[in-house]
Amino acid sequence: MSDLWTRWTRAIDDELPAAVALRHTVHADPRASGDEEDTARLVTAAIGAGDGVRVAKTGRAIPLPGAPDGPGIALRAELDALPVTERTGVPWASETDLMHACGHDVHLAALVAVARAAIRVELPRPILALLQPREETSPSGALDVVESGLLAEHRVDTVIGAHVQPRLADGAVSAVPGPVNASTDEFEVVVRGQGGHAGYPHMLRDPILALSQLVVSLQQLAARRIDPVFGAVCSVGRIRGGTAANVVPNTASLAGSLRLMRAEDRVRALEALEQIVHGTAAAHGCTAELRISPCEPVLHNDPALAAAAQRWLVHGGARVDHEFRSFGADDFAHYCGGETRGLMLFVGLGDTAGAPSLHDEVFLPGDDAVTRVAHALVAGYLAATEAESRRPGRRATVAP
Repeated sequence: MSDLWTRWTRAIDDELPAAVALRHTVHADPRASGDEEDTARLVTAAIGAGDGVRVAKTGRAIPLPGAPDGPGIALRAELDALPVTERTGVPWASETDLMHACGHDVHLAALVAVARAAIRVELPRPILALLQPREETSPSGALDVVESGLLAEHRVDTVIGAHVQPRLADGAVSAVPGPVNASTDEFEVVVRGQGGHAGYPHMLRDPILALSQLVVSLQQLAARRIDPVFGAVCSVGRIRGGTAANVVPNTASLAGSLRLMRAEDRVRALEALEQIVHGTAAAHGCTAELRISPCEPVLHNDPALAAAAQRWLVHGGARVDHEFRSFGADDFAHYCGGETRGLMLFVGLGDTAGAPSLHDEVFLPGDDAVTRVAHALVAGYLAATEAESRRPGRRATVAP
């Protein structure tokens, strides 16, 4: 296994110039969620292992040749970009209103380097290169992949992902067991009252006032309803209401998201959300309509995979982070805990990416991030192989 790490990573080194060039091409021509057909075709051709099979409408799943028959490992990268106008100023910047502001271009290039190198080395388990659409929006591309039955058809029992992360120190890689990303639910509230002249507030039922109080009251979800050891995030990202300074409208609305780290807290928080919305509206003489759109579950890293990946990351010279978790969400969560187990690794960028957070108009990881994401995927694959060998009745392998 140590010899495989050496041969595979050296083969990846040979693939990096072409992978970096592909990264620039993908970055310059981003596609929105649900419109990734051209990106999928480009990346599939770069892997050079055939057309694979279409999945989740615009995604592709590509079995790599050369491995023996047996349970497979899927290596996942995301195809879609974000509706962000890029301000990086690099020659290969996007010139549209879309941008790879979440590092998906890096992930795709790394997967291509890993896959092309894998074809040249002898692997103990099959690989499925999974080019997944619609990570950034609903309906979830990952959920569509799971429900399609494709993973079961290819006997995939493990899915590995790696994501760049500027909140981690440059050179660090996180492989934490258990919950590492939050569940997320989006909600919209429409408050209805009685509008009219702003100079006669005693004759009105002001939905703007009710909505303003609601924004504040929703903070009770995190402050008073959920155990602070585990936490919650309830954020309002949009408020709409009114057309003039001297006219109180009949309706006002807001939209936001709710994020939790435990499934049981998610149920409790959604119940509290409903109570707060209707109670606050009623206290101001208004009524409210609440619409909830469930999005992603909590992302749980498999503990055995995380422990094994930590050892392989150390073997490869990475600084392993044992603590990183975030209230960000990723539909990779759908690969964890059902018919497959999952491991999401976070590759630190620190202040090298031009922005302190993802989804920023100047976010731009260096090309060296392609190498580090590729090595993280290899560590995940070897961790899955090692964990499989330790199951009862399996032949043992040598850990690093």
